[in-house]
Amino acid sequence: MAVEKQYINSEDLKQHNKPGDLWISIQGKVYNVSEWVKRHPGGEVAIANVAGQDVTDAFIAYHPGTAWKELDPLFTGHHLEDYAVSDVSKDYRRLAAEFSKLGLFDKKGHVAVSALAAVAALFAMVVYGVVCCESPWAHLGAAALLGFLWIQSAYVGHDSGHYQVMTTRGYNKLAQLLAGNCLTGISIAWWKWTHNAHHLAVNSLDYDPDLQHIPVFAVSTRLFKSIRSVFYGRNLDFDPVARFLVSYQHWTFYPVMCVARVNLYLQTFILLFSPKRIVPDRALNIAGILVFWTWFPLLVACLPNWPERFVFVLTSFAVTSIQHVQFCLNHFPANVYMGPPRANDWFEKQTRGTVDISCPSWMDWFHGGLQFQLEHHLFPRLPRCQLRKVSPLVQDLCKKHNLPYRSYSFVEANVWTIKTLRAVAVQARDLANPVPKNMVWEAVHTHG
Repeated sequence: MAVEKQYINSEDLKQHNKPGDLWISIQGKVYNVSEWVKRHPGGEVAIANVAGQDVTDAFIAYHPGTAWKELDPLFTGHHLEDYAVSDVSKDYRRLAAEFSKLGLFDKKGHVAVSALAAVAALFAMVVYGVVCCESPWAHLGAAALLGFLWIQSAYVGHDSGHYQVMTTRGYNKLAQLLAGNCLTGISIAWWKWTHNAHHLAVNSLDYDPDLQHIPVFAVSTRLFKSIRSVFYGRNLDFDPVARFLVSYQHWTFYPVMCVARVNLYLQTFILLFSPKRIVPDRALNIAGILVFWTWFPLLVACLPNWPERFVFVLTSFAVTSIQHVQFCLNHFPANVYMGPPRANDWFEKQTRGTVDISCPSWMDWFHGGLQFQLEHHLFPRLPRCQLRKVSPLVQDLCKKHNLPYRSYSFVEANVWTIKTLRAVAVQARDLANPVPKNMVWEAVHTHG
């Protein structure tokens, strides 16, 4: 006998969005992920932020076809009676299905092998420049090469975190640990924790950790209200120190980027050695960063004197800042909003919160695929060698639904980023008005 379907509505589903009581809907079927969330490869935060909603588009974006079978044991027996699909979502799902049929998610090319070979060659040149050369200029060149090594290694870690770049999961995890922890000193566990939250809540001031840089930077005057970071579980206090620093952020942006790597090291240590956090493969991640903090100090110690050591480290950090700047260019000039991500407007949120960097194809290696930021956000499992191919289709879909598609040159993106920072800095300087009077800028740059 056929079992009669049981239904709940969206309002009922919304009630199940608290720790220990997490329900989601995928294609109108309701699943209880309260316990399973602890085993979620993408971390608890990614699901907790969208619990109580239909998350079909986000699920399609992040998971291969094999993941659907994992849902069956979690089915509650309920269906969403008011389940509806927008025209934008229909087109997005159709496009994702077409990419899957064409095998684009599986065609990774030789990017990972080429990148790892380049990283190995760069590492050999860095060691040779430091150990076998006596010229200060050779040491300076080695420092610059080390910066480029960290950039390319981070791209390998990024790719392997989104999809399997190697032949097996074991080799993929090895690539992550080598490219991330061992070579850059930045934990892949920390990266996954923050990056998955960023993708799902892109440019939400209180949910996206990549916009929460108080007291140093603020991309919106809404941060003047000392909002609470849902991701970090603490207030982002806009105190006098923050006001002063933000007032000059358009001047300090590039200098801070030159030493931003120090903060990433600190964040890695805070997460890995926090007894309150559940960290997947904690021991392996700690072992990986210990490898980094063994070879890197030893390499620096091979230099003849302290001035050269200081210049070496600062130069390598400064070169790597190119990548840190690009991360900001992709989101700082885009729209921001307050509140949790809404999974039923996945496509719209990604278009409004991202900026592409236009460049010729021969520069793709330099940007690591992140110049196609919108394409990457819409299809995070898509190998970077496919992003340029699908870009025209994404542009057409944006045009069809009257959604923004921003693509600036590297210089133009820098200009827009500085303009955004300067606009907020001008508001911060008005010490007599804690809440800015001029909200025109907010109206232009904020949605949601």
